[in-house]
Amino acid sequence: MKNAPAARSNESALEQRRFYTDNPRHCRALALLLQRPAKREEIDSRAGCSNAPELVAELRRRGLDVPCERVPALDRDGRPCRPGVYHLTEADRRKVARWMYSRRAAGFIAPELAGWLALLAVVATLAGWQ
Repeated sequence: MKNAPAARSNESALEQRRFYTDNPRHCRALALLLQRPAKREEIDSRAGCSNAPELVAELRRRGLDVPCERVPALDRDGRPCRPGVYHLTEADRRKVARWMYSRRAAGFIAPELAGWLALLAVVATLAGWQ
């Protein structure tokens, strides 16, 4: 329709700046993307999923940009191809950092740290430490 009004989001600017997820796959993918840009296959293996583009789409629906840059490469048959490499923008990094800070402030313990604390508790119990 030619004269249709532009579709506008019902979210305020403040709501668009917020980011939140409690999905472990999202957390693992973000941990990778905070370190470096990654190909779809790398995100699949690190996040434990089989459809990284959908996982990235979920992150985008939650307020991140996560652009995909097409880079020239050769496939396994030696033919030229252009696989996508995902990366976080500076704004994405700020949103994720703000989200991580809010989780720490709320008393969240990282799963890796919780595992080490549980191991320490078992060792302390077995050793008879009080």
